Amino acid sequence: MIKTIYCLLIATNSIFATSSIMAKEVDTELHGPYLGQTPPGKTAKVFAPGLLSTPKDREYTISFTPDLKELYYTRMDADTNKWWTMTYKQNNNRWYGATLAPRVGRPTLSPDGNTLHLGNKYIARTDSGWSPIKNLGPMFDNKDWGIMRLSSSSSGTYILDDYKNGDLLRISEVKNGVRQSPKPLPAQINTGKWNAHPFIAPDDSYIIWDGERNGGYGDTDLYISFRKPDGNWGKALNLGPTVNTDAGEAGGYMSPDGQYFFFNRTTSTGNGDIYWIDSEFIESLRP
Repeated sequence: MIKTIYCLLIATNSIFATSSIMAKEVDTELHGPYLGQTPPGKTAKVFAPGLLSTPKDREYTISFTPDLKELYYTRMDADTNKWWTMTYKQNNNRWYGATLAPRVGRPTLSPDGNTLHLGNKYIARTDSGWSPIKNLGPMFDNKDWGIMRLSSSSSGTYILDDYKNGDLLRISEVKNGVRQSPKPLPAQINTGKWNAHPFIAPDDSYIIWDGERNGGYGDTDLYISFRKPDGNWGKALNLGPTVNTDAGEAGGYMSPDGQYFFFNRTTSTGNGDIYWIDSEFIESLRP
């Protein structure tokens, strides 16, 4: 049984307080991590069908807090063709969902859960909730760049895409406490087209992204590059038929506990859902 409650919240200058937020209360039959869903095995399946992944709308990219009690994702409303930032939060063993605000970037949480990256912007967790939207600064506030997704590691490394400049992926590291200017990743990663939506492992050990290149399965596929002991990046490895099909796979993400790999799949009709699968296959690709 699902009980729905609609409530009007007071507006503030935070992305997560708009003039009319729809909150959906889910009955306690949905409890525990991952919206109480039965974990997937070695075959990818739709995540939370009919609840988070809907038949009509298009869901894209997902991100969890370390305690697995909050998740954020985006949805394109099929009736309006507008993108929204969505959330589910667990409180007292019950999950609550809300449509938060028009989408800004692809929401991706930092490993500690205290920053939500929104393209070249972000919000920070405070004692009273989320801060107003902030810019990452002049190093990233470049009108000639098109940052959709920015992912961060525990060391502070940023990986970001740029759809305005040849579908380029960039990296920005922190060295001796100083943020370094973003620079393109090497050619083995920036090859082909539509390179986008990167995810970096919390320990900096690999990058996952989507793109089109020779030898793929038809549309955009998901790829991984492992970091070598010398700090350089290894060759791009297609994640294979475990996740890639002749449809479009994108927006790869590893759960904070490392157990599940999430991604979205878009068909030729334009409909898309978020999928998940046991992450064991990722380790099988490690050199």
